[in-house]
Parts: sequence; structure tokens; C-alpha cells
Amino acid sequence: MIPVTAEYALRAVVFLIQNQDEFHAASAMSERIRVPASYLVKVLQQLTRAGIVRSQRGPGGGYTLVKSADQITIHDVFEAVDSVPDRIKSCPLGLKGHTELCVLHRMVDNALLQMEIAFRTTSLRQLLDTADEMVPLCDL
Repeated sequence: MIPVTAEYALRAVVFLIQNQDEFHAASAMSERIRVPASYLVKVLQQLTRAGIVRSQRGPGGGYTLVKSADQITIHDVFEAVDSVPDRIKSCPLGLKGHTELCVLHRMVDNALLQMEIAFRTTSLRQLLDTADEMVPLCDL
């Protein structure tokens, strides 16, 4: 349901939230969050361009958060890695006579809207605070 890139980005950001105030090498993060290192580097570059993560080269360098967990939404992370689900605006079958969405596609689009609203309004702090005893994001 959630694209792999988005899940990896969430894992990386959650790891950085849980390990704030220092820089973390991509290779060390890769092992901890079980994401292939080469893939993680690309995800971290996207998160850096989006202003969520900051990178620093050299000894003691790596990646750290720019924003607090309160300031980052699930949608922000998905948007940073181009994984925001597209809403359905026209007939997915491309039928010319279909000027409105059929009942099924209207229902799917409404579900996508509800998901978008939830992701836009839920900060990662809220996500982590509601995790209770369950470890968030697949055993981080």
C-alpha cells in the first residue's frame, strides 16, 4: 500500500527523531533500519533537498534532522520522496464518454482524500506518541 521509498524515508526520519542531536552515517543507519545502503543514500538526499534532513561531510558527519518531529508530517516525508498517492481526476480507463468518475473510482478517490488528510494532519511526533507498546514502523 505504501511505496517502498516512502516506507524507507519514514524509517530514516523516525530513526533520526529517536537519535537526535548527532549526525549518523548512512551505512550505520542502513543496518539499524534494514534499508539497503545505496537506496538509503538516495532517500536521504531527497529528504535533504526537501529541508527535512541536513547532511554534513567529513569525520563525524552524516545526517541529522533540520526540523522537530512536531514540524514534520507523514505527508511531508512522502512528498519529499515523490510518493504522495495521486488522486483520481478523470476516468482511469481513458474513456472519452466518461466526464465524471464512476461509483467505484469516486469511492477510491474519496479514500485517497481521507488518507491525504490524515497524512497532512499527523505529525511524526503524534505518530510516535500514539505507538504505545508497539514499536513503530516495523521494529525500529
